[in-house]
Amino acid sequence: MNRTEAKAAIEAILFTIGDSVEIARLAEAVELDKKEVTSLLKELQSDYQERSSGLQLVFLEDAVQMGTRPEYYDTIIRIARTPRKVTLSETVLETMSIVAYKQPVTRMEIEKIRGVSCDHAINKLLEYDLIQELGRLDAPGRPILFGTTEQFLRSFGLSSLEDMPEASALQIEEFKQEAEEEVPLKLDI
Repeated sequence: MNRTEAKAAIEAILFTIGDSVEIARLAEAVELDKKEVTSLLKELQSDYQERSSGLQLVFLEDAVQMGTRPEYYDTIIRIARTPRKVTLSETVLETMSIVAYKQPVTRMEIEKIRGVSCDHAINKLLEYDLIQELGRLDAPGRPILFGTTEQFLRSFGLSSLEDMPEASALQIEEFKQEAEEEVPLKLDI
């Protein structure tokens, strides 16, 4: 298979699958190494940009997915069924943030940070496919470990977890002050 055929085959696979496909699996399918497939994906992405295509490639860590350009969303929904819009409550967002930044994390660790039960929030995040069970911690009770999903990356426009914003020292200090105000400490001296 020459480069043109391999690039067309990759495009066909991504179009047909619809979800993300690991680059290693694409390499196996077209019988090329990962470096060559990554190069072909970059060419394909460039082809879409040069011809102002309505399609784009979305890179998600070690995987890639074909999708539509966000600027055509309004046009697409005129014809397609309107997707379910999910609005996350403050509680669910807080829980998701903890999972995203601390993963892998257990329910108990989340509850320790939040100071309240998080069963509902975790169930909602699992339902929305924003978090997933990663396995179990090797500790008494073998608690479930949670982490984010590719849907989390897609939903927040991230290519990988390294793209998540970092809190500044000022923000961290503000968070500490807010927490202290919420739970005043009584010291007996």
